[in-house]
Amino acid sequence: MPRHEKRVAWQCAEREIESFLPLYQVRRRWKNRQTATVELPLFPNYIFVRIDPQERVRVLKLPGTLWIVSSGRQLLQVSDDYISALRGGLLAHRIEPHLNVEAGDRVCITTGPMAGMEGTLVRQKNELRVILTLEMIGRSVAVEVGASEISYIGAALGRHFLQPT
Repeated sequence: MPRHEKRVAWQCAEREIESFLPLYQVRRRWKNRQTATVELPLFPNYIFVRIDPQERVRVLKLPGTLWIVSSGRQLLQVSDDYISALRGGLLAHRIEPHLNVEAGDRVCITTGPMAGMEGTLVRQKNELRVILTLEMIGRSVAVEVGASEISYIGAALGRHFLQPT
């Protein structure tokens, strides 16, 4: 379930189920202007577990767990090398989530003075540039924002796959 990853990881440890919840650190500013460093899941809604396929019910019974990623009745496995690389990257603080958007996608600015404004994403160099069109007057403005300050709305023309929201 959303925002239950840490609780599920704790329950796995309590029940001696080998698990891995990749977390990264980020500075957040609250509405009262206080800032704090918080740990968030690198892959929201997911936790890695090492189980025998016969133990799947044991994991599904954990509160906050909805399903196990599988193809039919076959559990999908992640290689030990991939998990090791994730652990190493997180320890070195070199891994953080990346918003899966492309130039031309519709996005919404989520924080700051332009919060709630929608526009089209344009990538330039290492920064994100969102072009907002003020439909009332038919003019556009460019706003530079960080990747953490936008959310995905719709795909660019020609993209035919689903995006997370």
